[in-house]
Amino acid sequence: MKALRASICVAVTALALSLSPGAPSYAQDDEAGIATRQMKELYRAGKYAEALPLAQKALALREKEFGPDDANVAMPLNDLGTIHYNLGQYAVAEPLYKRALVIREKTLGPDHEEVAMVLNNLGDLYRAEERYAEAEPLLKRSIAIDEKTIGPNDPSIVLPLSNLGAVYSSQGRYDQAELLFKRGLAVLRKALGPDDPEATVLMNNLADTYINLHRYADAERLLKRSMVVTEKAFGPDHADIAQALNNLAALYARQGRNAEAERLFKRSAATFEKTLGPNHPDLAGVLDNLAGLYRDQGRYADAQQVMKRSMAIRGKTRPI
Repeated sequence: MKALRASICVAVTALALSLSPGAPSYAQDDEAGIATRQMKELYRAGKYAEALPLAQKALALREKEFGPDDANVAMPLNDLGTIHYNLGQYAVAEPLYKRALVIREKTLGPDHEEVAMVLNNLGDLYRAEERYAEAEPLLKRSIAIDEKTIGPNDPSIVLPLSNLGAVYSSQGRYDQAELLFKRGLAVLRKALGPDDPEATVLMNNLADTYINLHRYADAERLLKRSMVVTEKAFGPDHADIAQALNNLAALYARQGRNAEAERLFKRSAATFEKTLGPNHPDLAGVLDNLAGLYRDQGRYADAQQVMKRSMAIRGKTRPI
């Protein structure tokens, strides 16, 4: 069995970031509330580009109604930041999260569960940008607040647990990552059942840990299971399926199953492009992996062509 080539990476990804809780009852049927509900439906289906103008509209309406620093503006800021994050627009998302955090800490105090939500989102943005030293304390603080306010077995705590696990995994701290991913999965399965799609990103991340610990059969089982659950919930065109396809392809590359790996990398890239658009960082990551597979087979012209596209994407999305 061949070792994983250094040029092919299994991707660890964030659990779906926290959107705001439901709008206050008095505001559910106003224009901003309606836009927010529609945005959340699109977000849950992975249709981030379609959700974006609705999130922008909701924020603009709340700012006009209450002013830019009012408590009612905090969660629309968080929601808009989350949409931009999922579109790979990290530099746009960061100041939105920071504004939301300042407002929430000022209006609710430093230990409120909505503060924990924004801390999780900002922390995971830093993880995505490989700013691990900044991400870790924010995610640990989010977990501590959740444990204090909602308890250790509430499904909401799974978000920062998973994202801190992703930080550890990205740093090669696989034993610590495994514990957090398993804890998160146990909470979700107890609260929501074995087929809830919220668990699929955790399955993918735990599978990544197993790949790095050379537990290939366990990893393959989890990745295939996550695709079944996601497709049942959302259909075949979803970003979580694209992520699982990438990770399964990386596993096959590690095992020297090159034809299967190439096919799955291409499916993953096509699905990412369809769901997230042609310029998303996650698509660039899959293209990097496909290029690495080609290089390892001596297919240098193919590798160069794929890398050229990946570099063009990164040039558009990298913060200036």
